[in-house]
Parts: sequence; structure tokens; C-alpha cells
Amino acid sequence: MILKDRIYGSFNISSPLIAALIESKPFQRLKNISQMGPPTTFYHIKNYSRYEHSIGVFLLLKHLGASDNEQIAGLLHDVSHTTFSHVIDWVVGTGKNENYQDDQHFNFIKKTEIVRILKMNGLSLYTVTDYKKYPLLEQEIPNLCADRIDYALREFDPQTAQSCFRRLTTFNNRIIFKNKKSTHTFAHNFLKKQVSHWGGYEAVTRYRLFADALREALRKKLITHNDFTGDEKTVLDKMTSSSNLKIARILKTMRQKNLSHLMKTRKRHFKKFRFVDPYFLENGKLRTLSSEDVSFKKEVENARTQNNKGIRIGYISNTSLKNALTTK
Repeated sequence: MILKDRIYGSFNISSPLIAALIESKPFQRLKNISQMGPPTTFYHIKNYSRYEHSIGVFLLLKHLGASDNEQIAGLLHDVSHTTFSHVIDWVVGTGKNENYQDDQHFNFIKKTEIVRILKMNGLSLYTVTDYKKYPLLEQEIPNLCADRIDYALREFDPQTAQSCFRRLTTFNNRIIFKNKKSTHTFAHNFLKKQVSHWGGYEAVTRYRLFADALREALRKKLITHNDFTGDEKTVLDKMTSSSNLKIARILKTMRQKNLSHLMKTRKRHFKKFRFVDPYFLENGKLRTLSSEDVSFKKEVENARTQNNKGIRIGYISNTSLKNALTTK
């Protein structure tokens, strides 16, 4: 099997186990799960799939010399994501923590053919889902990990992404950068994505609106919670083929690439705050960027303070709901 990735290049995969996992139905399903939540049609920037991200995490771990089991854990780490990814957190809660998928991960995989594939190769589900064993794959914020690095690199411009990737290495089972300059480049661009995208007005507004549409579909029994374990096209087809005016109004509005014209809520909404404070090696010693760069530390604290204030997101008023249907 040849795996080609736009960041990491081409890899020849000789493991029958890896091939079987990638070709399995649960993993192939990720091709139809949008990484950023709402699919591109209803989002302000181009999306990509959980499949691309999961392959990327696997290849990054392989490049960094992770153990076979950690590579497998990385490959499967997002296989339990529901349709529209973290939008589900807004459907069932507030979306502030985005931990629904993590909570469902083990039980989701347990019901799939992945368990049989692992067992045939002498592995248990527990082995590849106990992330505490795999420090290159998962770390608490603000530490670097393969998961966090991959989804960030996919949003950086190609030249910056390549430059950061080439300067990654490991030290004492930890992912670090080879020098301070590349550390700053990655961390600064990561924080910019948090402010301008992940925690920004457009993203939070679209998450809330799309979650409202999904909740309406659930309330009217157009879809069920089981549909979230399927693919996005099936869910969207059920929603768009209905005669539900609220859903139609929301989706029509969300097709616009700029929602700044919407009326703003009085209530403030909150999104998970993401940032990194990477380690780099200097004179044989590990140092964090914040300990060596006061301006970066201030930049993080300013962004955190702003994020903690929440966002007055856009909403569709009764008048604009009516206009959304009548105006082409």
C-alpha cells in the first residue's frame, strides 16, 4: 500500500495489519466526516476529512519513529468521530470542552470489525486506546503531540507547514523542535488559527447554527442519534429533503461565506481554547518557548483573556429567517 500525503510525502506501507485497518469500513467512513465540523458547503473555508487527518497522524508518528502500537493508536484515534465532528458537542452540550468523541471512543470501536482485525494480529482494543501509553500521539494542552501538530499543519500555508515539519524531532519520548525559530513559527501560527478560525466568530456562529439545525431534525424525528455514526451525506439528505422551514432557513443562510451581517446574540458563547507552548533543544537542554520568549507568553495570555470573554455570535432573526427563504 502506498500512502501519499500533501505534507509528509509518500510512504510504502508493508504491514498487512495497517492495510486491513485502513480498508475497514469504520475507517473508510472517515472519508465522509468533515474535520472542521460543518462541511465545506456550509463553512466559510475549505474543509478536509477525518480520513486525511488520521492518515496524517499515522504517517507523522511513523516519521518520528513511534512504536508500531502507537502508530496504530494514532491511525485509529479519530475513527469514532460522529458526522460533522465536534458539532455533536454543541448538539448534546455547550461545545466548550469538545470531549464527546473521546468519551465514546472505546465503546464505538468495540462494536466494529476493527476488534476482530486487531485480535487476528495479537492485539487488544485496550492496547490501542490507552493513550496514556502514547505520549507522542496525545498530550494535554499546551504540549505538542502528533494529533495537535497534524491538524495545525494542514491549515498552515504549504511552505510554513513543510518548514515546521522538517524541524520536528523527539527527545526523551517527547516531540520537540530543533531550534527556537521553528518553535516560534509553529506556536505563533497555531495561536493565529485559534484566534482567526477555531475560536473565531465565523466558526462559533456556524457551529451553533448547524447544531440548531441538527437538534431540530432530531426533535422532528427526521434523523436519529444513530445517524451520527453514519455518513454526512445521509444525514444532510434527510434534512434537506424534509419540508422543515427552520432547517431550510438555517442551511440557506449558512451557504453564505460571510455571516458578519447577522444580528448578534446578547449571550456570549465559548469555544475551547487551543494553544501550544512547545519545547526546543538549546545547548542540550529542553526549554519552552514561553520561558524564552516574553512576547509570545503575553500573546498567549491576551488570546486566552479574549477567549474567556466569549463571543456574541450571529443568529437568524425571525425576519431574516423569512427573507432567507424568499430571497434567491
